[in-house]
Amino acid sequence: MRANLRAMDKDAYKDQLYGLQIGLAALQRQLIEEDRRLLVIFEGRDSAGKDSAIKRIIEHQSPRETRVVALGKPTERDRSTWYFQRWVPHLPAAGEFVLFNRSWYNRAGVEQVMGFCTPAEYARFLTDVGAFERLLIDEGLILLKYYLDISRAEQAARLEDRRTNPLKQWKISPVDNVALAKFDAYTEARDAMLASTGDPVPWRVVRADDKRRARLEIIRDILASVPSRGLPEAIDPADKTILRLWRNGDRPSDFLER
Repeated sequence: MRANLRAMDKDAYKDQLYGLQIGLAALQRQLIEEDRRLLVIFEGRDSAGKDSAIKRIIEHQSPRETRVVALGKPTERDRSTWYFQRWVPHLPAAGEFVLFNRSWYNRAGVEQVMGFCTPAEYARFLTDVGAFERLLIDEGLILLKYYLDISRAEQAARLEDRRTNPLKQWKISPVDNVALAKFDAYTEARDAMLASTGDPVPWRVVRADDKRRARLEIIRDILASVPSRGLPEAIDPADKTILRLWRNGDRPSDFLER
């Protein structure tokens, strides 16, 4: 990532965000009217900005048709069931917009890095996830997947802010304590996930050192990716220097911090 990328001006950010949130409101009206189902998955490094991006997306959405799902660690019962089973009840019904703040991709990230799953379970996940997602989209579900990444220095600064900011204390977890120590291990897990799980639903990879730019480009990409007649104006594609649709054969070192 480009550490020297100048932070976006706050006024310009608010102006663009307002227009994009109008677009989200129009998109939701279309989802409701046409009984479509939209699921957006957010993955990424600890403190990469998933919470804040989701907050801006849902800020002016209908609370009846919008849900954020952030499951805790699996229970003993969860561990005795089919791996994907605990997420199935949270999938969107007709007219709903659901956002997963982490998802079944926990197995390809934190579980694999921290040893919370066996090598066989990890390999089975990489084999099965494509077929599972194919079932979802064949049933008419609209599925988008975003991976937010940040540099080592930016992650260190944000984790320190969590420790010192009383309004962010709730975000602290035991996994945070080893996030920096295992930065390279998470990089390897990220690369393996991007290479293995982009079919049938490709990843949208976001360079998120600048939170404002990242939020805007994610919303822009959602609006550009979900067909809708109700948008107030045409939506330009996301800035490819911030958000890239990942293709098989792409090299993370060409775009992301190692």
